[in-house]
Order: sequence, then structure tokens, then C-alpha cells
Amino acid sequence: MLFIYRFLINFIFILSPLIISLRLIKKKEDIKRFKEKFCFFTKKRVKGNLIWFHGASVGEIKSIVPVLEKIQENKNVNQILITSNTLSSSKIVEKLNLKKITHQFFPIDTNYLSNVFLNYWRPSLVFFIDSEIWPNTFLNLKKKRIPVGLVNGRITKKTFQRWKMFPNFSEKLFNNFSLCLSSSIESKKFLQKLGAKNVKFIGNLKFTQSNEIMIEQKSKIKKFFSLKKIWCASSTHDTEEYLCGKVHKELKKKHKNLLTIIIPRHIERLDEIKTQLHQINLKTYSFQSNIKISKDTDIFIVDTYGRSNSFYNYCKTVFLGGSIINHGGQNPLEAARHGCKILHGPNVNNFKEIYKFLKKNGLSKKINNQKELIHSLNLLLSKKTNTKIMQKKIVEIGQKILKRSYEEINLLIKNEI
Repeated sequence: MLFIYRFLINFIFILSPLIISLRLIKKKEDIKRFKEKFCFFTKKRVKGNLIWFHGASVGEIKSIVPVLEKIQENKNVNQILITSNTLSSSKIVEKLNLKKITHQFFPIDTNYLSNVFLNYWRPSLVFFIDSEIWPNTFLNLKKKRIPVGLVNGRITKKTFQRWKMFPNFSEKLFNNFSLCLSSSIESKKFLQKLGAKNVKFIGNLKFTQSNEIMIEQKSKIKKFFSLKKIWCASSTHDTEEYLCGKVHKELKKKHKNLLTIIIPRHIERLDEIKTQLHQINLKTYSFQSNIKISKDTDIFIVDTYGRSNSFYNYCKTVFLGGSIINHGGQNPLEAARHGCKILHGPNVNNFKEIYKFLKKNGLSKKINNQKELIHSLNLLLSKKTNTKIMQKKIVEIGQKILKRSYEEINLLIKNEI
């Protein structure tokens, strides 16, 4: 199996210049930093102990920010390397005010590049986030006797069944973990069956929240929002913005001063989104625009990363995207922590335990189509909601999960560096 994997990843490496070029055209890569994926590093390693965290994209990186804030204070840790695969996640890291953090893009997982990467950064300890399993990197870490942990580990039933097709190969990889903190009871069982050791379920780190100060909105935006009845469509994907635009048109027949905030998952789609909404005669305004906001603006598009929190303060109803389409949903806890009622589509397998918790406590509702979304929003926009008790409960749960998770991570740090 390793031979087949290395053949495939090397084939991808050969095609990578074409793939990267297409992604640059689509604005999904950083023109100045994409070479990091080929181990042309733009930052330097500092002297002392370096701890490396790797997460695929925005959700994974944001889930560990509270942990990073604590590790930042550890005098035995001299540098924290964060790697990820996407441009959007790099923007999140840029906004963190943590001096020890360095971000680089994760290299293509060929045997050669993974060795170059490890020889340059020389991590004392490595933590992978969620479901990131890269065979060449894992095996080279094992050869170099560098301990590896899994944080907020997530293995779905579908992923588990795929790994079970190659039992010897999967065991060779999964038994390399010194510590596994699973994000769910189901993931804990799957990790153990795949050969992982020291697997613990403490809770999902996505219940936690960063201590970073929330960015205040500009006064002109705050004044504009105060005059509107607002709902938000967050972490939307292709086709979902268009659907939300049509929902807005229907709702505006009853709620004349309605404003819809759209926070797309990928802001590089801004022009595409605006074109779709203009086709149905909706007036849009993008957050980073310097022009004056028109009073008859229909859709306010948030075209920047890391600002969702500051917009959730102005709306108490949020539709979470990636759920009408077959994507698996997006994390609803950030909105729930701000007292927002959550609406979502039927496809939320990535967060089914979290949505089960929110549904049980009356904080979320499933909608299946445009008609149901209009009906639910109409009801929620017509009445006041009070979710302060549940806000407090979510915060308390998050604090407990963060405390216990950090204790486990810190114990491994003490034992290994």
C-alpha cells in the first residue's frame, strides 16, 4: 500500500505546477508564498524547542487557538509552527497576536519533501488536528523518533471503512500516536480499532473560544445595522448564496427593513457571488469596500477572514452553510456562543454530535429546502429570543474541555521536551 501511495503522491507532485497555477488564477493560493508547498521556506526556525501543529483549513486551526494561547506562555517552548493547506487558514493565523507562532503552508507529502521539511524545522513534538493523516510525513517522523499527538481527532464511519481496507498499513500509521484526543465517542472507538493507543475523549475543542479581543465594527456600520432587521448566512458555499438571495427577496415582502449578511466560506468567490445576486436584482455591499453604504442595500457580504464573531453580535438568527449542499456542514458553535439560533440543512455529518446537542437544547433546527428556510426565518424574525442561559452553558462546557485538553497536551510537552 505504501508503494501505491507514494506512486500516486509523486504523480500529483508532477502535476502540481499545473494544479497550483489553476489555483493561483482562482485566487486560492498566495502568489508570494505558494512555494512553501515545495519547501521553499519564507520564515526561519528559531533556536530552542519547536512544537508543530498541522490542520487542514480554517475550522481545524480555529479549534486550537485557545490551546495555542496557553502554550504561548510556556517558557520551554521557543517557537510554535502552524501549517495548513489553504489560503483562508493562513489569513486566520495572520490575525493572531501570538509572538511565538510561525505559519507555513504544508508541503506536498512526497517522501523527499517531508524529509526536507522535517530536517529544516526539526520539531520537538508534533500535533495533527482533526483527521489529517499524511503517510510519508508520519513514517518519517517515526524514523526520526519525533513524538506525534492527535488533537480533536475525527474519524467518520466512511473514513474508518476506507482505512480498514488496508489494516496493516493503517495500523502502522495510527499506532505512531503518543496521544489521541478524540472529538467524539464514535471517533474514539474508530481510532482504537485502527490501532491508535492512549486514546481519550474529553470533548470537542470547537466548544472552546479564543480569548482574543473581538474586533469592533466601524461606527458607520454599527449605525447602519441598528436600523435593520438582520439575519446571517454563514460559511456558505456555491449555490447557497443564490438560495439565500431568493430567500431574502421573499422575506422582504413582510420585513421591509431586512438586511441579509452573507459570510462566504471562500472569499475569493466574491465577484461570482455578487454576480449571482445582481442577477436577481439584489443590491450588495462588500465589507472591505470604502464606498458609502446605500440605505437600500439588500445583502452585506463579509469579504474578509476572522470577523464572523463581530457580525454574530448583530443578528440572532444564523443559517449555517455547507449543509444544503452535500458538504457535511460547518461548525455552528461560534454562532451559538453569541446567542444565535441556528438553522441548517440536512447534510451535517461533520458535526452531527454538536448539532444533536444544540437541537436537544432548542438552539438549532433543520430545514430541507428554500420554502422551509423562509418559514423558519419569518418566525424567528418576528419574535425576540433569549438564549443567555444556553450561552453560559456552552461557555462552561468549552472551558472544561479546554482545561482538560491542555492538561493532556502539556503533560506530553513536559515528557518530551
